[in-house]
Amino acid sequence: MNTATTPPRKTLQPLWLRAVHWINVLAVLVMILSGWRIYNASPIFSFSFPGEYTLGGWLGGAILWHFAAMWVLVLNGLLYLGMNLGTGRMRQRFFPLSLGGMIRDMVDALRGKLSHGDLSQYNQVQRVAYLLALADLVLLVLSGLAVWKPVQLSWITTLLGGFQGARTVHFVAMALLVAFIVVHVLMVVLVPRTLRIMIIGR
Repeated sequence: MNTATTPPRKTLQPLWLRAVHWINVLAVLVMILSGWRIYNASPIFSFSFPGEYTLGGWLGGAILWHFAAMWVLVLNGLLYLGMNLGTGRMRQRFFPLSLGGMIRDMVDALRGKLSHGDLSQYNQVQRVAYLLALADLVLLVLSGLAVWKPVQLSWITTLLGGFQGARTVHFVAMALLVAFIVVHVLMVVLVPRTLRIMIIGR
């Protein structure tokens, strides 16, 4: 009788990370769509977003959605950072970084030769992209607070170039986040196993 057993598959993404990730997805989506509605009420540039791609129905409704999602994003983000630092995952997954390694992986990615065999490790391009996305989210929150409370949080507003400067920074940070999401989704399409891992962990 064959007594050999199949070894259990390694959990690549723990449950807490998957939960935080999908909560972030929902919060960011709500913030982007409601933010577009808020932007349309007083555009910075000479264009507006199509109404069918916005959330809130009117300015007041959009603001309510925006701030509700913001607090979810902030609390969820603090949990993400705390768990990553506390478990050592931040050091393991995002470091070390090197300019040479990033350039090598970028060249391999552009040539279609970047290996995705070991999904338990991020390549150098992924590490930089995720760290920049985290920094962008921090900038989004800070610039959003400066726009929300420009007098009470005048030190942030001043650092960002005044009220209009903070609005511009907030918009640019939002655009960078949308660009990151587009590339992120494209990578999932190219390597669909990563979606399975983020759903069931293995």
